[in-house]
Amino acid sequence: YMSGFGNEHVSEDPRCPGALPEGQNNPQVCPYGLYAEQLSGSAFTCPRATNKRSWLYRILPSVCHKPFKPLEEGHLTHNWDEVEPDPNQLRWKPFEIPKASQKKLDFVSGLHTLCGAGEPRGRNGIAVHIFVCNISMLNRCLYNSDGDFLIVPQQGKLLITTEFGKMLVEPNEICVIQQGMRFNVEVFGETRGYILEVYGAHFELPDLGPIGANGLANPRDFLVPVAWYEDRQVPGGYTVISKYQGKLFAAQQDFSPFNVVAWHGNYTPYKYHLEKFMVINAVAFDHADPSIFTVLTAKSTRPGVALADFVIFPPRWGVANNTFRPPYYHRNCMSEFMGLIKGYYEAKEEGFQPGGGSLHSMMTPHGPDADCFEKASKAKLEPERVAEGTMAFMFETSLSLAVTKWGLQTSNCLDKSYYKCWEPLKSHFNPKCK
Repeated sequence: YMSGFGNEHVSEDPRCPGALPEGQNNPQVCPYGLYAEQLSGSAFTCPRATNKRSWLYRILPSVCHKPFKPLEEGHLTHNWDEVEPDPNQLRWKPFEIPKASQKKLDFVSGLHTLCGAGEPRGRNGIAVHIFVCNISMLNRCLYNSDGDFLIVPQQGKLLITTEFGKMLVEPNEICVIQQGMRFNVEVFGETRGYILEVYGAHFELPDLGPIGANGLANPRDFLVPVAWYEDRQVPGGYTVISKYQGKLFAAQQDFSPFNVVAWHGNYTPYKYHLEKFMVINAVAFDHADPSIFTVLTAKSTRPGVALADFVIFPPRWGVANNTFRPPYYHRNCMSEFMGLIKGYYEAKEEGFQPGGGSLHSMMTPHGPDADCFEKASKAKLEPERVAEGTMAFMFETSLSLAVTKWGLQTSNCLDKSYYKCWEPLKSHFNPKCK
């Protein structure tokens, strides 16, 4: 891998030294008889600081394919009106992974949309997907014309082949496949995870403000694959799948799309290990807002308001004095989807399980369950390790999310007794005791 978030990278497969043209992007004849192709992730006229593009030098250009035809989408959708809105606190048990002997699912056929808002044609919105798969993608790849995928594996590792090279992504790591990048996912057994899709913005590192120059996710810890190519003919047909305006389309070609011998630019896929996050925390009293745990953000057009944030709750020390240390009771103008990669979540040690999730919609109250409240209210306030051996995360958005029919009904994973975790809360009010 090469390191650095948003860097200008240069890479060529060592089997073809000198494959990158010198001093220009588009020579009349490229080295080794390659084709030059630019992949743009921003408008040509964007300011230099936000201009994203890479040049790919490939054996055949990506334009060489038969016409796209509609492909069955399964449970992938951007129809937010399938069922009536539901303002309740929602929690899902771990999403089930079918056995390969029962139903074969690769990464694409195993995509299930849980909730979302907005729509890709207007270039403003997000979607949360769950993927469950048990076989690798064979002679087929996917690219997303609608936006970026932030992929959070929870069970099983992913070997992701992209036009830029290969990335091995394991649980407690994340990766981002940006708009338009073709990729294939190989798995090694039953695999499950979460996806945050954003359309209309790219992910970037959050501003640090008063924190200063260092902290949170450090740019050097983001890893970018190195060039790798295969010159492989596929007489039986290679399927290129496009996610376009919320629908899937498939086109056939007779060669592997991973035929990029060299590339340079700042528009790339990348991965990041969550253990490398530098945690900032309160060391006197009260809580700092959970925004201090933001790994990546996709900004909206409103200053200070995110289209989507990716937030984690990593192992850390809790030392605050005279403070109720677990997360506080809360009503939020944002929507919060939470998932659990491993371990448990401090505010809900029972019921919230790895591979499951919860959604607390806009202004829907939420907070610690009754057992957590009673324990934390009586706990001796000593320095303690919080969330050791665990990793919970949150997809937070300024949009009001609609849940799909699959999420509410078809998945059969909705925990209809979730509300009961707050029923034992009792009044401790005593007007005679201050």
